[in-house]
Amino acid sequence: MILSASLAGVWGMADFFAELKRRRIYRVAGAYAVVAWVLLQLIANVAPILDLPPWVARAFLLLLVIGFPLAIFLAWTREPEGDPTQRAATGSLDWALMGALVVVIALVSYQQLTSGFGTATATQKPGVETAREAASSLASTISIAVLPFTNLSDDAQQQFFSDGMTEEITSALARVPDLRVVARTSAYQFRDQNRDIQSIGQQLGATHFIEGSVRRAGDRVRITAQLIKADDGTHVWAENYERQLTDVFAIQEEIARAIATSLRMPLGVRPGENLVSSRAIDPDSYQQYLRAKALVRSRARGVPQAIEILEPLVARNPDFAPAWAQLAYAYGQMPNASRNVSIEALRRAVDAFLPKGEAAGRRAIQLDPNLPDAYWSLARVQVSRGKFLVAEELYSKALDLDPNYPDGLSGYGNLLANVGRLKEALAMKQQLLTLEPYVPAFNVGVGEMLWINGQNDAALARFEGLRGDAGITRDVAMIYAGMGRFKEAADALQEIDSGPNLPPAIKAAGVGLLRKAPAVPAPPESLPQLGTLGFIYLYAGAPERVLEPYETWVEAGYLASGGSDNALLWHPSYAPLRKTERFKAFVRATGYIDYWRAKGWPEFCRPVGADEFACD
Repeated sequence: MILSASLAGVWGMADFFAELKRRRIYRVAGAYAVVAWVLLQLIANVAPILDLPPWVARAFLLLLVIGFPLAIFLAWTREPEGDPTQRAATGSLDWALMGALVVVIALVSYQQLTSGFGTATATQKPGVETAREAASSLASTISIAVLPFTNLSDDAQQQFFSDGMTEEITSALARVPDLRVVARTSAYQFRDQNRDIQSIGQQLGATHFIEGSVRRAGDRVRITAQLIKADDGTHVWAENYERQLTDVFAIQEEIARAIATSLRMPLGVRPGENLVSSRAIDPDSYQQYLRAKALVRSRARGVPQAIEILEPLVARNPDFAPAWAQLAYAYGQMPNASRNVSIEALRRAVDAFLPKGEAAGRRAIQLDPNLPDAYWSLARVQVSRGKFLVAEELYSKALDLDPNYPDGLSGYGNLLANVGRLKEALAMKQQLLTLEPYVPAFNVGVGEMLWINGQNDAALARFEGLRGDAGITRDVAMIYAGMGRFKEAADALQEIDSGPNLPPAIKAAGVGLLRKAPAVPAPPESLPQLGTLGFIYLYAGAPERVLEPYETWVEAGYLASGGSDNALLWHPSYAPLRKTERFKAFVRATGYIDYWRAKGWPEFCRPVGADEFACD
């Protein structure tokens, strides 16, 4: 009886499945799954273009889920029509649906696997680790470089405007999470060259390019943009925009979204957010902002003029975060001009500008918490005040927002070098060059980090192609002196033209001391002031005098610059200095101790008891 009951159950299930087939339930379910998947793909691709909020896609999915049991119920209640011969003729349709269903299942599985791997990676390596990996990985699927847009305006002085459009579109694309934006500054070296796309792609490590032009005429602007594959020059997307100047932010947004969509990249913005987020500014003020930004980019030469533009600009447009960020950076740069003038001049500059820089940076973050420039500019001010822990947190936040942010990687690398984390600093500087291979300052930074890490030959090779610049030639002399090759060091200094940063008397004194090294020519206190050639004191029997400019800066409240000046103190040639009480006093005054206690001591220094330390 048990066997009979089991057989009856089996035959009952067989009848049930046969009835499902007779009523075409399988066909309905398969067709519904295929059509639903196609519709979901359609809404996923259309939603970013139309800027639809996420709830639209969720509501669409919910309707499809609810509709499935209803479709099955209707198919069950509807009596099949036609005779068995007619139904058999539709077997080919069943096989087609089955094939389509297999394809859909395969695609869904692939999407889940790839998205799962991506999520795991992001979860395991947040923050600065993500930035380091993103900067060093040349194997990313898509890397894009924005070539400088051509200025087609009648006025050649409008170059700042076309450059500004280039930078703004680049910044918008940098907010797309999976899109690797490279050569944000290096691309400018190709401005006036005949553009061999394949060659440029190889040099910059880019798989795609954006190029275009800007023409301004009165209150009208015409922008053309096109997306090109680097390997074969294929045009993926192109568009022309001719609008009022008041629509310039909308154009930037449309270009960035169109490119991301063409590359099938999710935008990664929350509902109501835009890739171009800061828009609270009138057209005339925006042009002034772009002009000031170009001046800031020229560093010391244009910073005072940029401040003259930015101060009234933020007064008129108090909610425009990018202007506040640029103003914070400009304020932070101002004391540099007074570092080698006098302690009184430096102190006045520090007191006048650093509090303003801190306030401007905080205002920028308050207005736009997603603006990497805001965190970077405030971090530089905090470095100048010796607040290294706060600065590191700010750099990390900037790199959280934009892992490939060149200024953030450079600034954070400088901080690591200044506090003695030399290997990490070198790694970050080298990773930066994978993004920006043609920026002279970044190449110099790598050369200096190679030397400080004891890689003399590699450092000299890096500087060889950059000789001619006074600062670089001085670095070459410093490297030769550190290797004991004093004649070559003196010859390198002799190549430098005298000027405001290297007066003839100081140059002559430095060359003379190097030619006599390693002999000690006179008592340490009788040696002349050497200014930017202070490293020569190490080879003239007066290592402690190396600290003279550093002590002046600290006394004036300028504990460190945004560069890597203090990193030189960790080179092996400075070991005699690090063992002195004078060096320990300098370290206590800078804020290094607090940083080391929180983050770990460098290889050259160690704690001795509760309040003492020693350096080698």
